[in-house]
Amino acid sequence: MPDKDQTCYAFIQLPGTFEWTVCGVLTVSEVGPSAYRGVFQYGRSYLARQNAPSLDPYNLPLSDRPQQFTKLKGIPGALRDASPDAWGRRVIQAKLSLPEADISEIDYLLNGPDDGAGNLRFGRSPKPPTAVRPFNRTHQLQALTDAAQELEASGKLPHEILEQLEPGTSMGGARPKVTVEDDQHIWLTKLPEKNDKLNMQRIEYATLELARSVGLDVCSTRIEKLGNRDALMLERFDRQWNPEAKAYVRFGLVSGLTVLDAEDTYLGRDRWSYLLLADELRRWSSRPEQDRLELFRRMVFNAMVTNNDDHPRNHALLQVDGRWRLSPAYDIVPLPATSKERRDLALQVGTFGRAASIYNLLSVPAVFGLSLAGARAEIDRMRREVSRWREVFKKHGVSDADIEAIAPAILPESFERSEPPDPVY
Repeated sequence: MPDKDQTCYAFIQLPGTFEWTVCGVLTVSEVGPSAYRGVFQYGRSYLARQNAPSLDPYNLPLSDRPQQFTKLKGIPGALRDASPDAWGRRVIQAKLSLPEADISEIDYLLNGPDDGAGNLRFGRSPKPPTAVRPFNRTHQLQALTDAAQELEASGKLPHEILEQLEPGTSMGGARPKVTVEDDQHIWLTKLPEKNDKLNMQRIEYATLELARSVGLDVCSTRIEKLGNRDALMLERFDRQWNPEAKAYVRFGLVSGLTVLDAEDTYLGRDRWSYLLLADELRRWSSRPEQDRLELFRRMVFNAMVTNNDDHPRNHALLQVDGRWRLSPAYDIVPLPATSKERRDLALQVGTFGRAASIYNLLSVPAVFGLSLAGARAEIDRMRREVSRWREVFKKHGVSDADIEAIAPAILPESFERSEPPDPVY
């Protein structure tokens, strides 16, 4: 079992600089079976800085008082967002040679990647972290793919290979991935899996390009060929190259889960809601009208392509120049489902719960700043573009077999329902 009390220091790259400074300290205590209390305290020297931003303006505001947290195993959401995802945790488990039960949330923070999501890093002492190791390069992707597949199969790899494989960011899901630098851009690169029946990298690439053609704000994408397989490269929107400093500016990033102040298990998904997220954008976003419309379009697009992995961690806000905005879209993958009558998204859609159907998408348009007529016009416009999906997928290299396999996910019969089904008594 991990230690009952653990402490780590949080460091931030201050806005407009490349300086790392300690911003606070987190202590997590185990207070009962599967129950935790975290206490975060901003540092006095940090609070004295004129350019010191809060890590989260609403759930972790600047204060000289200790702030307590019980959700997410005692880790404040803004800090948990900089921790590795499911794949990264597997890498850390292999690096530490420990079973999952013996690794705490603070262990994951301390052993996470140098280049995790957002502008935070973590350490065991108040001394700023050392220089990061060199980034992976595209020419290493084949070797990294082989290593990832070996880790999946055996759970073991030499330590030097694990260092290259790195834990990745929290914004990527469970698939194997690495961070790659190419042409002064940082890319989150999703690797092929040995047992993939479909070319999921190519399918996700085409889906994101389809979303872009519909008018969604989507992260930059490209495909890197690895022999007869593909890697999907997604540009990191929380990084920007500064040619004068010859270094990357890091922007603040929080997930939709943090914005919603929600738990990350399905048992706590009562706050997983597009409606609540749109409402939060009214106070978080510097351009709430634009961001609420963008969120509506993403919700509709997810319903149109049956992307029911649209959980709160697959939405994010980005802080640039002190202002929060909805980040570009990422992690949109169609998933064919067996039900023709009803398909649900991960987040609540409207009055009728999570049902991914027109009647539900149109149930409360005012939450997104739209009239009923305006929302209907958006759906009609998007449907016309999405109906061309086969042409778009073909253009972006998806095979005929994969197109047919994914076809049941796109504009399914259940999406077109304009009225809710009769209740069952």
